[in-house]
Amino acid sequence: MDGGDLQILGLGLVRRTILTALRAGFRRIFLLTPNDAALRGIAVIADWRHLYSALLPGEAASVLIAPTTILAETDWIERLARTSMEPAAWRAAPDRIVMLSAAALPEALVSLDAEGGARDMGAVQNRLTRRFGSPAPLPDGVEPMTVSGPADIRVAERRLLRALVKDTDGFMARHVERRVSLAISRRLASTVVTPNQMTLISMAIGLAGAPFFISAQAPWQIAGALLFLAHSILDGCDGELARLKFQESRSGGVLDFWSDNVVHVVTFACMAMGWSRAIDQAWPLLLGAAAVLGNLGSAGLVYWRMMRTKGDAGPLYTSVSALPDRSLARLLDALSRRDFIYLVVALALFGKANWFLLLASLGAPTYFFLLVLLAVREHVAKTRTPSRA
Repeated sequence: MDGGDLQILGLGLVRRTILTALRAGFRRIFLLTPNDAALRGIAVIADWRHLYSALLPGEAASVLIAPTTILAETDWIERLARTSMEPAAWRAAPDRIVMLSAAALPEALVSLDAEGGARDMGAVQNRLTRRFGSPAPLPDGVEPMTVSGPADIRVAERRLLRALVKDTDGFMARHVERRVSLAISRRLASTVVTPNQMTLISMAIGLAGAPFFISAQAPWQIAGALLFLAHSILDGCDGELARLKFQESRSGGVLDFWSDNVVHVVTFACMAMGWSRAIDQAWPLLLGAAAVLGNLGSAGLVYWRMMRTKGDAGPLYTSVSALPDRSLARLLDALSRRDFIYLVVALALFGKANWFLLLASLGAPTYFFLLVLLAVREHVAKTRTPSRA
């Protein structure tokens, strides 16, 4: 069966392969078929001998050969894009992937085009084995699957969804929120819903929950906390949909970053107003101001240092630091995770969400000053580097 007939999370299998390969850095993609029908973004070649002439003049790069039924996954395709090849060498995964060095390509294509041509991966690998000997294995972690029919679709979808879980997710985000957001994204992937629409929906839910914290009554605070949690869960869907639909953009990343911070700021402000009303005192408003200003200062500093000049390539926000492996950067990245939302839910059960405001009024300014310290350290390290060279 032609892989283009199978829909995987809203995209045809061949189309998903094309977009994943382009995202990973492969420059030229060809479809070997005797038919004239072409897919957008892919060139059609009728036989192997036309492949070499179709490559750019003087182009020296390894070539990846795969069936149209291959499930393209970003991780292993990026690994192959970074794989170096010895001259006249080739690598293979049986019946799934062949990788040829540039030096071996002319001789390999002659062999593949002989005797009517090789039209399946088994024939391709048999001919290359006769010509060059046994292949070297593919790098560790490159284990692609083929999708030969509808029965494989669910397995393919699980693999693609599992790859969306980030290493930077907090404990609760990984084990609770991602499970829910991935289930939602799976159902939305084949719809017209866009990542930016999901960002706006998530922000609207978060803002709708904030006024509930003006009340000192537990039922109202619980409703607000659950809406706050729903905002956090749905906020994961926009990035998931962007990657599944290949609709990542800088503007979407900026919208996602600032929508989160708007929800946090409005929530802190409502908590402060609720606490002030409950005790008929003004000092909780000062706590709210500290939490809001600390949040805005941290968000503004991270945006200015890490996101302002970043282009469309790759995720817009991954860390508060350009050197995320340093101890202070790791600490601040860990503190930026949103597992604190579960503390808000727990306190709301007893009508004590205002206690979280006390923590935020201390934590947000402290976090901001630690970000400043981190920025100063990195600036000093950067200015010292040339003198050490």
